[in-house]
Amino acid sequence: MTGQYSIKDLERLTGIKAHTLRIWEKRYNILEPNRTNTNIRFYSNDDLRKVLNIAILNNYGLKISKIVGLSADELHRKVLEIGTDHMEESVQIESLIVAMIDIDESRFERILSNCTIRMGFEQTVIKVLYPFFKKIGILWQTGSVNPAQEHFITNLVRQKLIVAIDSQGMTERADRKRYLLFLAEGELHELGLLFYNYLIQKAGHKVIYLGQSVPIKDVVEVDKLLPSDVILTSTLSLSRIDDCNKLFQTLLDHFQGRTIYITNKIENTEGFIVNENLKINVSLEAFKASLS
Repeated sequence: MTGQYSIKDLERLTGIKAHTLRIWEKRYNILEPNRTNTNIRFYSNDDLRKVLNIAILNNYGLKISKIVGLSADELHRKVLEIGTDHMEESVQIESLIVAMIDIDESRFERILSNCTIRMGFEQTVIKVLYPFFKKIGILWQTGSVNPAQEHFITNLVRQKLIVAIDSQGMTERADRKRYLLFLAEGELHELGLLFYNYLIQKAGHKVIYLGQSVPIKDVVEVDKLLPSDVILTSTLSLSRIDDCNKLFQTLLDHFQGRTIYITNKIENTEGFIVNENLKINVSLEAFKASLS
């Protein structure tokens, strides 16, 4: 981590409102912000870790007046004592953030394993990992998070997804379709694509998985050899509608008559190309329904 967080960064990561943090800071002296050379307040890794631990205990039902009386060691020990079997998802997400900050692989594994046992792998991804990465993604874009810690967690999750995909075996249904999954050149965030791979194979369909940063011409060549029924990709690096539409039209031209699923970070799809074969930002529930 960079170690320089604004109070809004703390709010995004912990879920505690900035107004509440300011009150706690004044009333209980739980934080001691530093200042930049231009007198702008910022918070350190230790501050973030402390607020996350307080948020975990507070979400678990402990009153802030009781929590602030704990020493740093007592606070840490109390958090570790909390059993994860009955944790709310918000607490698990906060615990994952602490594991990321500390580069604590064993803690990450313990949290994820307990979530998987309690709610299953698919729901763990949807209810815990997706919101977790959404929080981290916001801070990564603003430069508040060092990519090294993000890569640490990303690679651990990637390993879990690959193991889950391999566990599906080769069972395929009689009416199976072939799905072609890839990320275009410059697209490197693969976790979402891997999860779609998992869902598709779990439903009994065939997947051709090409992975990250693949030139469109290479994707087209693969499709000539093994034509697919459905194309699926993600364009998270594209933030301008014109750039998105250019890629969308290229895909429509090359894969005529095929259904094309695309996930994009632009939530308002007004201005995107409209085509009956183009499915942009379809909900996960709707996509899963299409698989059946």
